[in-house]
Amino acid sequence: MDFDISKMRNIGISAHIDSGKTTLSERILFYCNKIHQIHEVRGKDGVGAVMDSMDLERERGITIQSAATQVQWKDYTINLIDTPGHVDFTIEVERALRVLDGAILVLCAVAGVQSQSITVDRQLKRYHVPRIAFVNKCDRQGANPLRVRMQLREKLGLNAYMLELPIGLEDKLEGVVDLIGMKALYFEGNDGSEVRVAEIPPHMMDDANKYRQELLDAASMFDDDLMEEIMENGYDDIDQEKIIAAIRKGTLAEQFVGVFCGSAHMNKGIQPLLDGVTRYLPNPTEVKNTALDLDNNEAPVELESDSSKKTVALAFKLDDGQYGQLTYVRVYQGTISKGEELYNTRSRKRFKVGRLVRMNAAAMEDIDKGVSGDIVALFGIDCASGDTFTSGGLNYSMASMYVPNPVISLAITPKDKQDAAQMSKALNRFTKEDPTFQTYVDPESNQCIIKGMGELHLAVYIERMKREYNCEVIAGQPEVAYRESITQRADFNYTHKKQTGGSGQYGRVAGFMEPLADKDYEFVDAIKGGAIPNEYIPSCDKGFRKAMENGTLIGFPIVGVKVTINDGQYHPVDSSDIAFQTAAIGAFREGYEKAKPVILEPIMKVSIEGPTEFQGNMFGLINQRRGVIIDSTDENNQSTVNAEVPLSEMFGFSTILRSSTQGKAEFTMEFEKYGKVPNNVADQLIADYKAKRAAEKK
Repeated sequence: MDFDISKMRNIGISAHIDSGKTTLSERILFYCNKIHQIHEVRGKDGVGAVMDSMDLERERGITIQSAATQVQWKDYTINLIDTPGHVDFTIEVERALRVLDGAILVLCAVAGVQSQSITVDRQLKRYHVPRIAFVNKCDRQGANPLRVRMQLREKLGLNAYMLELPIGLEDKLEGVVDLIGMKALYFEGNDGSEVRVAEIPPHMMDDANKYRQELLDAASMFDDDLMEEIMENGYDDIDQEKIIAAIRKGTLAEQFVGVFCGSAHMNKGIQPLLDGVTRYLPNPTEVKNTALDLDNNEAPVELESDSSKKTVALAFKLDDGQYGQLTYVRVYQGTISKGEELYNTRSRKRFKVGRLVRMNAAAMEDIDKGVSGDIVALFGIDCASGDTFTSGGLNYSMASMYVPNPVISLAITPKDKQDAAQMSKALNRFTKEDPTFQTYVDPESNQCIIKGMGELHLAVYIERMKREYNCEVIAGQPEVAYRESITQRADFNYTHKKQTGGSGQYGRVAGFMEPLADKDYEFVDAIKGGAIPNEYIPSCDKGFRKAMENGTLIGFPIVGVKVTINDGQYHPVDSSDIAFQTAAIGAFREGYEKAKPVILEPIMKVSIEGPTEFQGNMFGLINQRRGVIIDSTDENNQSTVNAEVPLSEMFGFSTILRSSTQGKAEFTMEFEKYGKVPNNVADQLIADYKAKRAAEKK
């Protein structure tokens, strides 16, 4: 049987936390006959959603790892990836988007565009992923899909138009009106699996005509024939296929977003959404994918979704299960067959494909080959997330993913000796799985430090150590990733002289340093007349970089410095690589003292949502934490407050927020920027650092 790649879709479901992504994917699995019974997300029935396969996900009712599955809808094959909504697991979203061709952006009909929806939209735009929107929870009190459509336009700048209208809202939600076919769709039978097509209710005809005209006007911008037909014959009797083709063209160009509506929980509106996926989202051949040719100065090469070409595939996610490491792979070109030999372009090692499987969340089925455009998984391969596999002598690398830097760290110590071995095993696996989770041993305190994107991120990994590795650890106080920087230009002129028996060390480095806005570090060589020989210039650069690893104020890395060297001196016998490195370190410290150094701290973008009656409490909590309120909105007795707050003030915030809003408010936060620490806080940090150093010397 020949595989028709035009009938394949690689899609993801992404949205703000608690918008109903996992509930929606559960319904998609059910209507595509992948599962025969629907389960609820929080696992109250003892089963939990299929796509949340970790116990921890079921208990907390959130998605932590993106899960992949393949379903058949009519004669289309859909690879579906359910991604987390929580910002602490943002790398899971980045990873999924890297390999997706299209996405469903899920929004809550009551809350509309929320803080995380904006982040997800930004990620979709970064990877140029076309999307359709689904306004979920139309059965909830205060639901208003038309307002959500306006928010898509105003807050996200999307060209959004309704493809459906809800028939009734809140507890009166009965079905949807399809504005292209001008029919009413009702979802009946067991779990809404039978779609009944009927005439549009008379009281909705005016609205249906109005929004259909809006839709056709927008779609005609992508098809001149459609525009001419509307001008000649009006809005009635227009070929549906023409409308669909025009909307598809606009969606693929990322200039149109069709809005569907319904309620996943009430089993309404899912089947038309699946039709929308097959109609409007791209197949693998319609997406431009490029690789970098490592043999040709990383020149971009366009890949073709052709199974007969040489293989290029990307390992985008690792999972360490009971049978060993499972590597999720997206095949961009060629095929991957069982027993075939592939080449890992990062590690430069060849390996044989042993077992090839297709994942259905936690379950799997063995397959013989994965074709171009497919998402499959390999067993027992030693690789890292983001590695590229090729065949036929190709030395390509897929462009790397954007990985944000961790902003919070914790010291952890195992409870007893046997836990220590398990802990190192767990950390080894987690750092391979998740590039935003980092670990190292602090050379001064000899403690093991873990770093991540937020409190929840680290808490989940500590919990996973306990459950998956039976390893109890004691966590210390969370520590913020501070930085140091300079505020003004300063000159330096430093000579390093050391004379012991035999040849000594000699090097003089002079120049200046100045603040740098958008980069961590820049080195400029302005030496004239060979005052420092060319072979020692890289040594100076190395020395400056080393000096920036630990600042003198509180021992954190220094950022935002441009160093220019314009003079120096060398000795024909005593100068060496190490002498100039040491001279550069001394020169940097000399200049740094004069450049008025300051401490910077991570500032988080915090969004709090809760009932309007608690708005005053929310403002108060932000003001107490040195926060700056950016804006606030009130809709349907729900307040949203957006603010910028230092990370150091946000520890334990969730508990305090719950107690001051009777548990009715929730918040999300993500890293925004680094900002200067106020003088009183800086003085305290410097005093603490000095006391710690003094104690270590004793």
